[in-house]
Amino acid sequence: MMHFLSVYGWQLLYKTWQHIYISAISLGLGVIVAVPVGILLTRAKKVANVVISIASMLQTIPVLALLAFMIPIFGIGAIPAIVALFIYSLLPILRNTYLGMDGVSPTLRDAAKGMGMTNWQSIIKVEVPLAAPVIMAGIRLSATYVIAWAALASYIGAGGLGDFIFNGLNLYRTDLILGGSIPVILLALITDFLLGKLELALTPKTAHA
Repeated sequence: MMHFLSVYGWQLLYKTWQHIYISAISLGLGVIVAVPVGILLTRAKKVANVVISIASMLQTIPVLALLAFMIPIFGIGAIPAIVALFIYSLLPILRNTYLGMDGVSPTLRDAAKGMGMTNWQSIIKVEVPLAAPVIMAGIRLSATYVIAWAALASYIGAGGLGDFIFNGLNLYRTDLILGGSIPVILLALITDFLLGKLELALTPKTAHA
């Protein structure tokens, strides 16, 4: 292990940064798009099943196939990888946002309305805080997926820790395979832990009771 770090230490840092960069942007875009859409779907339930079904259909496309499909459109590199991973990040966040918002008690919505809150104020001050644990669970699941699948992005020249893994497979080098795989696992675990802490912080105290 020490020999690997002495030879590939700087490359490991750089490729870890690439991996975090691709994963973070993909997940961030997924949150920015999926959370508002999930909230809106609770106000337009007739189209909710259609939208969630389309997101589910996109999720069934194999990762490598979707990455390959992006090449004619965006070329090679980080951009096609980010777009593909963004698409994959949508379903868990969208579905959990919808379920979390839809699971808020109608009594609480009526109480908010009785207090003079507008629909928007009810969403921001009452429904989203109560749905936060379910929404965060979707974001945590999506984050784990994105970090794992980002390793495949090296196939289209996006870089990241997948470079070590696939070079190791091509050269039959166990040290390269482990040098890429172990950081990916650690990144997924650390991210899930941090998002779990954020989930606890966002969970209303009444939800713990």
